[in-house]
Amino acid sequence: MTHATTLTPAEIGGIARRIDRPVVLVGLMGVGKSTVGRRLAAMLDRNFVDVDEEIERAADRTVSEIFDSHGESYFRDGERRVIARLMDEAHGVIATGGGAFVDPETRAAILERAIAVWLDCDIDTLVERTARRDNRPLLRSGDPREILTALKDRRGAAYAEAQVHVVTDDAPHTETAQRILEAIDAWL
Repeated sequence: MTHATTLTPAEIGGIARRIDRPVVLVGLMGVGKSTVGRRLAAMLDRNFVDVDEEIERAADRTVSEIFDSHGESYFRDGERRVIARLMDEAHGVIATGGGAFVDPETRAAILERAIAVWLDCDIDTLVERTARRDNRPLLRSGDPREILTALKDRRGAAYAEAQVHVVTDDAPHTETAQRILEAIDAWL
């Protein structure tokens, strides 16, 4: 899908002024939450924070190390607290880990206090993107395509509760960020 229009700085500013709470990006690993999130935050002239990076900084350990030593439920509890704190601190754009929005408590808090944007893309794109780095604990236990397909099936209903849904593709990050702004504008 090509996107012909480009938002003007005035249009972006108008949308930014209407956004009165954090924009929280949700979706599977590899969909572009961090990369596109940074671009979106810059366009909105707001700050950006990546939840996984924030957790790693606070714990002085990688997400993989936390998963390995304490398990997923321990990680999700910490993740929920970090997301709540980041929303309280009124961060502009927040990129969550792929499983964060699946947790019912985390999802309810995000839906109540932020604009949740589900970034979605096809499995082939996810497989290609996630193959670039070996920092995905959930992909280490088998075939990445099968794991990502199962995760998409299992998590789709939760992601679908986001107020905004944007399908990403191989478009430039700026174009995807503009599509997010247009979708938020339409939702507001």
